[in-house]
Amino acid sequence: MTTTPGHLAVIDMQRVFAEPDSPWATPRFAEAAAGVRRLLPAFGERATFTRFVAPEKPTGAWRAYYEQWPFALQPPDAPLWELTDEFAARARHLVDAPTFGKWTPELTERVGPTGRLVLAGVSTDCCVLSTALAAADAGVEVLVVADACAGVDDDSHAKALHVMDLYRPLIRVVTVAEAIGETS
Repeated sequence: MTTTPGHLAVIDMQRVFAEPDSPWATPRFAEAAAGVRRLLPAFGERATFTRFVAPEKPTGAWRAYYEQWPFALQPPDAPLWELTDEFAARARHLVDAPTFGKWTPELTERVGPTGRLVLAGVSTDCCVLSTALAAADAGVEVLVVADACAGVDDDSHAKALHVMDLYRPLIRVVTVAEAIGETS
């Protein structure tokens, strides 16, 4: 196995998406987590974890969003926003954002203007998609690791992967094995 150049962004592997009783539970979270576990050793320090967090005071269309999801209007240190235990211990680099897309100035700096961004996490059809499109628009090569992502349901996951793959060569959908350069 060889490491693939690039920077891994692990999107929103948080309790709010992992816990089955959460309104935002991602049914295949555990499968995405298994893919992330396989990716992490290949990237080492070149990995950033992200967290979706609510803003202190929603503005614009976000007001209506939080009217629909009032449970989520909690401060960044609330338990629902924590990374799951497994990933909290591994998150040396963490980026918080009150937006779906995590292509923030902090992540941009870690990846570099002409780098490669490897995306994994949840949910494929929301935060992963939003991050991939923004990074691709910025001119960064994006690899979305299909078997290290999970959507709100299988159909939405598959559709999001299909849409992102339409952006080739800016965005490519790959497997964990392809992302870390396994040849077997």
